[in-house]
Amino acid sequence: MTTTAPLLVRVQAEPFDVEAETRRLTAGRTDVGAVVTFTGLCRSEDGRLAALELEHYPGMAEAEIEATAQAALTRWPLLGVTAIHRHGRIAPGEPIVLVIVTSSHRTAAFAAAEFLMDFLKTRAPFWKKEVARDGTDMGWVDAREADDAAAAKWGA
Repeated sequence: MTTTAPLLVRVQAEPFDVEAETRRLTAGRTDVGAVVTFTGLCRSEDGRLAALELEHYPGMAEAEIEATAQAALTRWPLLGVTAIHRHGRIAPGEPIVLVIVTSSHRTAAFAAAEFLMDFLKTRAPFWKKEVARDGTDMGWVDAREADDAAAAKWGA
């Protein structure tokens, strides 16, 4: 199934504007009945963390995110998808990732947003290094079994 729904994928260092990105997907649209947004934030890990340093594989990261978004567009009746992932140094409380999905109905929008996040956590080529409050390198964050299990439930 080929779709003409708007699709935007970006990998950037700068923070994103959730409201502006939502307006971009919904402006002038009277067929949108549901907008689901997910914003992932950097946690402080109980005050131990000064920052996450996110690295990515340029070109490959965007391609993998776009392929996942295209899979969502073929799986659900979506009207638009935005997926933005940041890289660089990100402090606790700052946004890391944004997924916006629009559809005529909420069920498809919720499912597609969850699908996108499950695959972003497991397939997009990003690496996270934790930096402690005292500036020491806490090492790379390992993949989590729970994230793999969440992605596996989609059968893809």
